[in-house]
Amino acid sequence: MSLTTPPRPFDVTALFPQLAPLARTATRLHPRPGAPTMHDSSVGGPLLWPADEPWPHCDGPHDRHAAPVAYSPDDVRVLRHDLAAATERLRLDPEAPEVAPEERENWERIKVGRPWFDGPIPLLPLAQLYARDIPFIRPPEADLLQVLWCPFEHEEAAHPRTALFWRSSATATDVLDAPPEPPIVQSVYYLPEPCLFSPEQVTDYPHPRELSKELQSQLDDERRWEAIDPALFNTYADDPGELYLKNLCTAPGWKTGGWTRWGVTDPVARPCPECGTEAVPLLTIASSEWDSASATWIPEEDGATTPPPPDDPDGNFTKIDIVGGYDLQLHLCPASPNHPHIELVQ
Repeated sequence: MSLTTPPRPFDVTALFPQLAPLARTATRLHPRPGAPTMHDSSVGGPLLWPADEPWPHCDGPHDRHAAPVAYSPDDVRVLRHDLAAATERLRLDPEAPEVAPEERENWERIKVGRPWFDGPIPLLPLAQLYARDIPFIRPPEADLLQVLWCPFEHEEAAHPRTALFWRSSATATDVLDAPPEPPIVQSVYYLPEPCLFSPEQVTDYPHPRELSKELQSQLDDERRWEAIDPALFNTYADDPGELYLKNLCTAPGWKTGGWTRWGVTDPVARPCPECGTEAVPLLTIASSEWDSASATWIPEEDGATTPPPPDDPDGNFTKIDIVGGYDLQLHLCPASPNHPHIELVQ
């Protein structure tokens, strides 16, 4: 389906013309649950992976004490299925039992956990992007980007480690049908729910901290905002810069391109580890598509045709959670996409 970001509450460049030359195009991906095939751009779907190419593994180390219980990917799928079934049952009949006997049986079996596994962990498919659907930085010979990750945190970062693979889809004729899966995952939030993308191009502007000091001061000046709808402005009267930050600059959710969404830290340089060129946003892996402060970004079609999950009003359709609700942003060297990428949590 097609999803549409509402127009911004007003044209921010009319108030701040200095922003106009800083505009960048971003592509919001709008992942929604579905049944992707290897020929689709997707989250957590099957990959167009050549049968004669070894499936990548992570050699770790993996901390057996990082989680109290280890689940298998199938355990997570059963738990999600049962939760969805219970939610729908109660929606249709509020007097229905909250937990059905078979659901309780599943939980009693799964909560025991799986034995620890010390060997190399097969990577999980995270995302697949076809250039025909989604514009992104890529080597000239590639029209397909595949992102995999290890479903464990590592010493250097408290999030899964990602791996990028570029290929020409036309050369993948003999395809791997059943790639290996990890016997256990550290967290239920590291198994992506299969989703299809609904790409949409929007305009991004820089985070306030990436602007000049003069422009930052203007954004914080209440007098500069008096021309806009008072109902909208009054919500942010004590901090008008928040109006820009939450509703006018960087689009939330899964996206390619655009500007970096800062928040955990001030903006920092991201030089390519191989050549020193400043890296730029490639893909944002988001824990949610919006939050309570950025409701103006909710697609127009949502709420009527594809309501957010009842257990997550922020639209966490992929079931991924990065460090308690943050984004994992992958940055790439524009001089050569084949150089190592950079991971940034914000």
